[in-house]
Amino acid sequence: MLLRRIEVDNFKSLDGFDLELSRFTCLIGLNGSGKSTVLQAVDFLARLFRGNISGWLAQRQWKVGDLGSKLLRKSNIDFVIVLVEGATEIRWEGTFNRVSMRCTQESVTLGGLVVLRVDEGRLAMGLTPWDGAPDARSMTGKIGFDYQGSILSQLKDEVLPTIILAFRTFMRQTKSLDLLAPQYLRQRTRDSGGELGLSGERLSAFLHELSTEQRQLLEQQLRRCYPQLTRIHTSSLRSGWKQLEIGEVFGDRKVLSEARHVNDGMLRLMAILSEILTDDQFLLFDEIENGINAELVEFLLDMLVKSKQQVLVTTHSPMILNYLDDEVARAGVQYLYKTPQGFTRSVPFFSIPSVSEKLEVMGPGEALVDTNLGHLYEEILTMQAKTPEQTDARPR
Repeated sequence: MLLRRIEVDNFKSLDGFDLELSRFTCLIGLNGSGKSTVLQAVDFLARLFRGNISGWLAQRQWKVGDLGSKLLRKSNIDFVIVLVEGATEIRWEGTFNRVSMRCTQESVTLGGLVVLRVDEGRLAMGLTPWDGAPDARSMTGKIGFDYQGSILSQLKDEVLPTIILAFRTFMRQTKSLDLLAPQYLRQRTRDSGGELGLSGERLSAFLHELSTEQRQLLEQQLRRCYPQLTRIHTSSLRSGWKQLEIGEVFGDRKVLSEARHVNDGMLRLMAILSEILTDDQFLLFDEIENGINAELVEFLLDMLVKSKQQVLVTTHSPMILNYLDDEVARAGVQYLYKTPQGFTRSVPFFSIPSVSEKLEVMGPGEALVDTNLGHLYEEILTMQAKTPEQTDARPR
């Protein structure tokens, strides 16, 4: 399954915003253009499928009022996401009410046919025959239970068609590490709950819970960057806290170091590579190059581009783009910018004529370095005006 497109209205600086996604997508743009906000929005949409929005807000130390745009007087957040599974398109759209903390309106469309709808406190399901749910082809009535997020966070597996189950699983297995930071990676934790955490604060427990095969593969990958590494060691202390230690060999001396003494780059690589080993399906990383030596960035990018998961990253580094093949860069590099009104917009970076021409003779990163991002707005306006299907004056 692949998430192809998101549309968001009234989430921070995102209003009238849409973004096309590839298997590997890299967001670039000036500071304050909305790159981190896009990751937060995707994580928010994924969290709607788990419920407990109040818990998600607490994790980020946000209030529900922080979600909406300060430039608008709207309260609700509207959204559309489009996924593809083989030849089938799945479209989920809805409205999140910040007062009730739930989607008061939402629908799921398969191949143009609506199979689930929530509106005015009522649920309608099964408007077409479903595979995998022969006894649940019609269900309509008032919603008689309380919940946060999407109605799909609460419905039982047996009342959903196979493809909607896969869709829900995909969204639940979207993981954001947009706040990844070494001071949190060094922490001891008791249990991971199967997640690293937004900041990587559960790393020690997460690694402790890996299978022997996963641990060995992670060690093998890390040795490509740190040949002196011998093992990743975790132990459970009496209080239940998990402690992370790194074994290394220097000449004939073996050294075992606690996580608090391990360098930032190794910890970040360890977190990212361990997440790639999981069954999660969509991974989000902010400023992927942070804390990682330039000599190791190419290895990291290669691992992310080839990973089984769909990946969305942000970067300020042209070096990141230079390690991408031209085809990957054309499909996946999205330029974000803000309109004079303060709204974030996106455009495929190498669809901009002046930038596309540079890619013919330069690497992707070199083309970025040779481009004044602050002066692209007028060219984008001109480009959008020449597109027949673009009817409004706002670049998307």
